[in-house]
Amino acid sequence: MRAFLPALAFLATVPAIAQAPALPGAPETARVTAGTYKVEPNHTQVGFAVDHFGFSIFRGFFSNASGTLNLDTKNLGATKLNITIPIDSIYTTSRELNGELIGPKFFDVQHWPNATFTSTSVLPGPDGKVLLNGTLTLHGQTRPVHMTVKLHGTGKSLMGKGQSIGFDARTAINRSEFGIGGGVPLVSDQVQITIAAAFEQQ
Repeated sequence: MRAFLPALAFLATVPAIAQAPALPGAPETARVTAGTYKVEPNHTQVGFAVDHFGFSIFRGFFSNASGTLNLDTKNLGATKLNITIPIDSIYTTSRELNGELIGPKFFDVQHWPNATFTSTSVLPGPDGKVLLNGTLTLHGQTRPVHMTVKLHGTGKSLMGKGQSIGFDARTAINRSEFGIGGGVPLVSDQVQITIAAAFEQQ
């Protein structure tokens, strides 16, 4: 025990390790500012995952989204969201597959180049989350979609004059309902979707 006493005395004289500086954004609802926001495309990703032959989970993502969020902090139900995603932005670990997916057997971007989402209702959910309901138009088909959304962070923008805000969202769809059933059931019909959405106040 005596051998530890000098070490403890030394540690008592060492200054406390400085804490890391606070990040510009934080998941604090008190920081959320009402207003009109536009998608920040460079930091917005729509990820998807399917079961591949029962051997593995295969993932990819879409990018270059555009759209508008009209955020009403006093009346959440009045909040509106409209998003457009170019299908040819699809990226997987296979360049050959990327080309196949945008072709006529799957997304057929020559006829349907974009996916669009339009909100129909925004409701408070459990554990501080929000339930976002809307319609997804994909491959010429429009279907209702329900998302669970969580505030990831908000604060003063580093790229503009207003606020930045970001959300994490999750949902799932059956791709065959949108006419994209190629490979089912060897590649799962259900697609898990995760969204990292960044917005800049206008």
